[in-house]
Amino acid sequence: MAIPATQLRPGMIIKHNDQLHTVFKVEHRTPGNLRAFIQAKLRNLKSGAMFEHRFRSADAIEKVVVDEISMEFLYADGDDFYFMNPVDYEQTVLKSSTLGDAVEYLTANLQIKVSYFDGQPVGIELPQAVDLQVVETEPGLKSATASSVTKPAKTETGLVVQVPPFINEGEKIRVDTSDGAYMSRA
Repeated sequence: MAIPATQLRPGMIIKHNDQLHTVFKVEHRTPGNLRAFIQAKLRNLKSGAMFEHRFRSADAIEKVVVDEISMEFLYADGDDFYFMNPVDYEQTVLKSSTLGDAVEYLTANLQIKVSYFDGQPVGIELPQAVDLQVVETEPGLKSATASSVTKPAKTETGLVVQVPPFINEGEKIRVDTSDGAYMSRA
């Protein structure tokens, strides 16, 4: 199944140069007066080698059809991340090296899809947006309204997101999983 490069998401499995790769990180870049491109960090599923590749926005990328099973994220223990199938309560353990940047969006009870290829879990597909709690940020301003001014906010998973000045510690925010950008209050 071919998708445009702009729809790449961390955790997807794609076919690149006739080999299977997991997408670790995706950055949409628009430099000055040049054409936009997608900078993706990929990991070869067979060799484990990591590399970066630049795709044009219009490039067609072959998304590999894998078995996807809906699961619920339970907890993390060091480098191990535990997922449970809500149908038969079977647990699956994935390493952070398999998940890549997707670990920054995992919160307890989050419903995700685990991708299996040849019976082995090879990655996860995150929802379009997740709700994360802000644990550390500068104090908010009462009179601040949405503007181009932002401040960094650290979330419960360790992800740092640029947020508007009216967001305070303890609030839940909605974050886009494709680029880690603030969307709204949750």
